[in-house]
Amino acid sequence: MRIALLTHSTNPRGGVVHALELADALVRLGHQPVVHAPDPSGAGFFRDRIAPTISVPASPTTGGLADLVASRIADYVDYFHDPAHRAFDLFHAQDGISGNALAMLKQVHLIDRFARTVHHIDHFDDPRLDALQTRSILAADQLFAVSRAGRGALEDRFGMTARIVGNGIDRRRYTSVGDGREPGLRRRLGLGPGPVFLAVGGVEARKNTNRALEAFERFHHGQPSAQLVIAGGASLLDHGAYQRQFEARLRASALPAGAVVRTGPIPDQDMPALYRLADALLFPSIHEGFGLVVIEAMASGVPVVTARIEPFTEYLGACDVAWCDPTSVPSIAEAMARVLAEPFRSRLVARGREVAARHDWSETARAHLVAYTSLREPLHA
Repeated sequence: MRIALLTHSTNPRGGVVHALELADALVRLGHQPVVHAPDPSGAGFFRDRIAPTISVPASPTTGGLADLVASRIADYVDYFHDPAHRAFDLFHAQDGISGNALAMLKQVHLIDRFARTVHHIDHFDDPRLDALQTRSILAADQLFAVSRAGRGALEDRFGMTARIVGNGIDRRRYTSVGDGREPGLRRRLGLGPGPVFLAVGGVEARKNTNRALEAFERFHHGQPSAQLVIAGGASLLDHGAYQRQFEARLRASALPAGAVVRTGPIPDQDMPALYRLADALLFPSIHEGFGLVVIEAMASGVPVVTARIEPFTEYLGACDVAWCDPTSVPSIAEAMARVLAEPFRSRLVARGREVAARHDWSETARAHLVAYTSLREPLHA
């Protein structure tokens, strides 16, 4: 099957990683996927893959988020108006931007049907963005979710049924075996003896970064050489207000310079080494579709602190991670101390490798195929 996979960005976000890895797995199964994304810089995707990718020309924008989203939808629609760009058996959107573009193409009968993966449902104050999210879901002919929690949210809010496809991990890429990048990356980030806690995803409300900072401040009192590394953060959404709260909290803290390291987006080739430099992953997120970074850390031999909420409780057992209550700073701080204590830490490392081994991109790809076949059929048999 010739499959057009559409995502919202060329940047390293969970949904984009999912699209790229799904495409590679589909290639290995004998299909012909092509991953698309609006690309205002023209630099292409953050990672080279087996499957081909297309950078869709994107217009410059000067307005707010709603204007940016509308512009990216229009970029997609303009691109696929060309019949040569629609030479696919089926179309599959990974987010609201691409889902709205496909909904518009379907409305004017340029495509018959499309699929949409809902990684998580966002909460927007702007009614325009909320309406666009809703349309991208209701207009889809097939919905996929990466977790039971995601499927339940679709049923509760929209009355829609989704097929669960899960997520995978590339265990050749994420491993505890070093690749030589570690010493240089340690120097560039100014990492000392540690312990080093790694938070991935930048400073965002749903990543619970402010509580993570408060918990780290408590932990640091007893471990003055500890460091918190906050990596990533490339996002189309505006997290400015939350980030200003974080910066104010950091300035008011008693933490010394260098205790908290904000890296911004990390070069993709450095991410496996960054995991290996960490003593633990700190991920007390309060809203995730799946949480790919959890199994990336586990495959890298890194124990995990995470929130005892769905979707984590779906694929993690009682003894697989150091659980915390994400709404409680003391609970997060206590889990940070526990995750480093032996023999608990070594048990978590071993359990983490077992968890990671259960997640394979080829199985994720196969979970799509029955639905893909039905989507490929003519609308009117």
